[in-house]
Amino acid sequence: MSAGTRDVSHEVVTGSHDDLGIGALDLFVEVLSQSDPGAAVDGFYDHLCEAVCRLARMRRALIFRYDSADRRVRAVGAHAMDIEPFARAYVTVESAPIAAQAIREDAVVEVVGDLSGQVPEEFATLVSEPARLVCAPMAASGRAFGVILADRLMHEPPLDDADRRLLWTLGKVAALASVARIVSTQFERASQLEQRIDLARELHEGVIQRLFGVSMALDGDGALPESARRRCAEETQAALTDLRGTLQRPLGRAPRATQTTLAAEVTRLADAHPHLGLSLVEGTAADVPPPLEPLAQSVLIEAVRNAGKHAQPTRVDVRVGRADGAFWMEVVNDGATAATRRRAGMGLRLAALEALQSNGVIEFGEREPGIWQVRLVVPDEDDD
Repeated sequence: MSAGTRDVSHEVVTGSHDDLGIGALDLFVEVLSQSDPGAAVDGFYDHLCEAVCRLARMRRALIFRYDSADRRVRAVGAHAMDIEPFARAYVTVESAPIAAQAIREDAVVEVVGDLSGQVPEEFATLVSEPARLVCAPMAASGRAFGVILADRLMHEPPLDDADRRLLWTLGKVAALASVARIVSTQFERASQLEQRIDLARELHEGVIQRLFGVSMALDGDGALPESARRRCAEETQAALTDLRGTLQRPLGRAPRATQTTLAAEVTRLADAHPHLGLSLVEGTAADVPPPLEPLAQSVLIEAVRNAGKHAQPTRVDVRVGRADGAFWMEVVNDGATAATRRRAGMGLRLAALEALQSNGVIEFGEREPGIWQVRLVVPDEDDD
């Protein structure tokens, strides 16, 4: 864009590792102490945005972060503005030049004046007035986690060198805090894995060993004495009791807590994959019980991924509802091929383990020639 059509100036500064101040360290401690990695919405990134505005004297702030689970960039925190307009945004470095430059140069980038070309078109109304927009990369050790976007009004003082160095440092600290949060989540998952290993060990040492002894007794020659028959029955009953007890523990990974709804996720996936013809054709957001939102969204994402990778659909229909004390969801695509039948299923089998934790089941397969269906059914405790 030419300077003749826009009153825009760019200022870039690279930070120094010696600039990490007391305020940035306090930020790190504060946001971690207020964070709960297991919560669906815990304000972690909102606290980061608030601290950035407070320390760097910015008007408002927004954090975009790459979500490796969903494989997309999402808005995860905001201060002094509503994050909802960004919830379904499909943001890339191509659609946000200021973010691309900040990440590429590992530097704070400032754009002064007309900001419309620095953000995707759907957010133009949010930056309709001239302002001082700043982007700080959340990056460390050559890895970019996201960006911090913040702004000031034009009549407010411009950024000085100290402000820019502080914002660069805050980006580094935010990246460090994000890494710490990821490590905390991974530790929690490692603990779950250890519990599952303990479960397998208990099954082997308790149930399998008992049943092995029973099979050895039944496999012998000659008639089985009455006392041995009673002992086999007792051991079998004890094995069943042990099995029931151990199976009360989780069988698979728990669905990750979510900040959105199934209906919103359908809209987001439809925008991200327009060639699939994805839509919610039956039911509404109110049909999904809140406790089952994470599971339903997990199954939906896997079913859509499966359709895009292994099928050739012209449309993908999503239906949800409640009936006979259960919540159900169907994801149907019309592009099943021989490859679908051969390759589909691993991700859905893992999702089936998630469903088991809620006493639910997942069925999937070719319902009729060319039509592939994924169906989730889970008991609905809230259903009267």
